[in-house]
Formats: sequence, structure tokens, C-alpha cells
Amino acid sequence: MAHLLPPEDYKAGDAVVLSPQEQRPASKQARPTPRKPERTMSKKSKNDKRSKSTLGSDTKHSGVNGQPKIGKKEYEAEILKLQIELVKLQDWVKETNARIVIIFEGRDAAGKGGMIKRILERVSPRIFRVVALPAPTERQKTQLPAQRYVEQLPAGGEVVIFDRSWYNRAGVEYVMGFCTQEEHREFLRDCPIFEGFLVSQGIILLKYWLEVSEKEQHKRFLARIEDYSKRWKLSPMDLESHRRWYDYSRARDAMLAATDTAASPWYIVPSDDKKRARLNCIAHLLGSIPYEEIPYTPPKLPPRQKPKGYVEPKQKHRTVPEVG
Repeated sequence: MAHLLPPEDYKAGDAVVLSPQEQRPASKQARPTPRKPERTMSKKSKNDKRSKSTLGSDTKHSGVNGQPKIGKKEYEAEILKLQIELVKLQDWVKETNARIVIIFEGRDAAGKGGMIKRILERVSPRIFRVVALPAPTERQKTQLPAQRYVEQLPAGGEVVIFDRSWYNRAGVEYVMGFCTQEEHREFLRDCPIFEGFLVSQGIILLKYWLEVSEKEQHKRFLARIEDYSKRWKLSPMDLESHRRWYDYSRARDAMLAATDTAASPWYIVPSDDKKRARLNCIAHLLGSIPYEEIPYTPPKLPPRQKPKGYVEPKQKHRTVPEVG
């Protein structure tokens, strides 16, 4: 395996070094017409009066950095508000033929799957599409690092969510020795150029790194081992990532240093508290896209046709038995 280089060895012309502990506000240059983050969760929209957030009204301490734990009822209320806004975003994407790419990266067990599940819960799979590619084939291993992802990019009126992306080259491929040190260097050098091209073509690109602590990752891995319903989540690669915590830390630092640019910045999502992470990330996502609510005219349901002699057949069919 190639030796991991310190992050200072990787430079990008307009890169901003960002540590996982820092929660930096978005650069003003990151989006052509960004919306204010305060718009979601609390502020009124054009055609909709939004109720104020109730977070903190019924909370308990979670032990995660001393933050209060969000109660289940208020969490579900807040996530529903955000999911309604995601439906409005969906209507705008369809109406304007917008193209949006959302990348979720992070260590194993950082919470990417749960985050994506909540985003997709109430939107159409025809508009919001998830890409979670398997390990590359022998042929794909000889292609450019981003080549198999390019064909998955959105057409007009689509939102594509990458559950891991071309950044595999900067993470697992490098740490596990599936690429050379020189290939890793080339990727970190060329990636900002590639993403700058995507943005220049009108694609809205959002990149989120879910940051889980060493202690919390260990706890989640143990839960996967002990819970039969979660065992499928634990792969040999997960076990190796548990062992190589600091190798992955160095690779993460190098990636952020080289690819956090004004055109395509990284946003760090502390994810030890999954519920809070989902609320924060989805609110930020909505606040980063200049969507507007599309006027809706409720359709009038047509009357039922007359039966014209139709009678339900008498033959019996197999019926699923009731279990409860």
C-alpha cells in the first residue's frame, strides 16, 4: 500500500483547508443565487406560513458533545416540515429542468444511509435518484476515476444523490492500496477542475461529509454485530476501516484540503447524533438551492362512470392471511 502523505502535500489553487471539527458557513461564491439558510425551519416562504421550530421544548441530554437529545415527536414534526419543502423543491426541479447533484461521503457507519432514506421518504423516485455503485469491474478499473459516475449525472429535471462517489479514489481506494500514490495525487489535482466544469455547465453541486467520532463508530459497529437485522451492513471493508482509523483520517484531511474550493465546497455534518444531523443537513441542503414554490391548482376529480351491467365475479381468489 502507498504511504499516506500529509494534507499539506496537496494543493489546489483556490482550495480552503477545512478540518472536520470546523463548521464553516458557505462561501458567498459557492452558489450563483444562494438562499439564506434561515429560510428553512423557521422563516415564512412566499405562499406558506411555516410554524417555528420547537426543538428544545422537550429534550433530554444525549451525551453527544453535551447537546440536548431531540424528542421523537418533535423530531418527526421537524423532519416532516423539511420533507414538505423537499416536495416543493421537487416541483421546482421538474418545472425548471434543474440538475442537482448531492454527494454524501463519510466513514463507514457515519449515517449516510439513514440521511438519504429520510430525504427520499416523500419524494418521487423519478425525480430523486440514488446512485450507490458496487465495486468496479476489471474494465472499469482501467477507466478514469470519475468515468463510471459521469453517466449517472442528472438530466434536466433530476436530482441525483451519490451514496459515495468519485471520491472513492481519495478514500477507500487509496487507503486500501487499490490505486497508486501517483494516481491519488492526480485525482486530488484534477478533481476541482472536473467539479468546476460541472458547476460551469449549470449543475448545482452539494458535497457533504458526515463526521462520526471514533467512539460512536465503534459503538455502531458493535450494534451491527449484535443485531441480526443489521448484520448485513457490516462488510470486511468495514472491519478494515475500523482498524485503519488514522489512515482514513489522513486520507480525509488530504481530500478536504485539496477539493474544498469556492466553486464546490465541502460541508461537514457532525453525525454522532443522527437525528440532529439529518435535520441540520436537510435544512442546509434546502437553503443552498434557489428554489421557489410552484403554484398548485388542485384538480377536480371526475365522477365515476356508470357500471353499465358490470357485476363482480363470484370466483374466489387466494387472499393473503391476516397475522394480527
